[in-house]
Amino acid sequence: MHIRFLIPGNIRHGSGGNKYNAKLAEHLTALGASVDTVTVDGDWPVGSPTDRQRFADMLDGGTTVIADGLVASGAPDEVTDAVHAGTKVWILSHMALADHHDLEAKALVAATGIICPSAHAAAELETRHGTQDIVIATPGAEKANPARGSRPLHIVAVAALLPNKSQTLLVEALSHISDAPWTAALIGSDETDPSYAAEVRAAVEHSGLQNRISVTSELTGDALEEQWHKADLSVLLSRSESFGMVVTESLAHGVPVLVRQGTGAVEALGSSGAGAALDLSDPKNLTETIKKWLGDKALQQTWRSNALHARKHLHNWDTTAATVLEALQRPAR
Repeated sequence: MHIRFLIPGNIRHGSGGNKYNAKLAEHLTALGASVDTVTVDGDWPVGSPTDRQRFADMLDGGTTVIADGLVASGAPDEVTDAVHAGTKVWILSHMALADHHDLEAKALVAATGIICPSAHAAAELETRHGTQDIVIATPGAEKANPARGSRPLHIVAVAALLPNKSQTLLVEALSHISDAPWTAALIGSDETDPSYAAEVRAAVEHSGLQNRISVTSELTGDALEEQWHKADLSVLLSRSESFGMVVTESLAHGVPVLVRQGTGAVEALGSSGAGAALDLSDPKNLTETIKKWLGDKALQQTWRSNALHARKHLHNWDTTAATVLEALQRPAR
């Protein structure tokens, strides 16, 4: 089976969506599909007429296409024309568009099918647009060695420095626990929103915690792996999250996680007991939870044990790809 995989060219940092797309393409190939990944430049999610024509030119008749929702959901006319011409166009919707409700609704109706990376993302799409025929293909997790941990205990927050990720909330919480021994690292791109990244760095300096909280920029490879192996706790405080692949990445290293209630990260954490989902309508809940964890060795051991148990039951990316491949091979609706 030949698949053309269209991804947005204007998301350049290591986002969860980008990582999901890359892993899905890699493992579809491993399962025998021929995958041609094409970056579609443009000011997505809507783009200019030139951008949308560029997208349309990549929807050749007779081809099976997976199009990232950031591109396809803002170009419903192009999706409609392509499907009518015989192209199977599957929209991979990582997250419902914040704006452009009508465009997205029209694109989803026109598409051959819809893929979501989580039940949470699918439910959000259905809340906005009514019942949809959605294939849920949750992210896989790569095998990793268990973290060694650190003394003092080391907290990591692996996410691009963006307002949605709420790193300033973590800095504020840690500033109220400065009398306890700990270190922390904020690991993620500081180039996507430079003004927020500057705000995060200023918050660290204002709290006087420069020697305890490092802001590392985006890390990959051995440098990121070293941070994971030092970690005792992972924190993902996104206000909106379709799944939160960093949660399963944490569990793959046997590292427990704190996430925000009401987001897809709760789905990623599941019922593992390897951390907690917090109601952050009161920010003090974060401070109190971290403070309790730092001072309670039994809680540390319970969360760690549960994370190591969860690590053994994470599914791999071949499972994700097989779910997608099975859907793509169905007769068009």
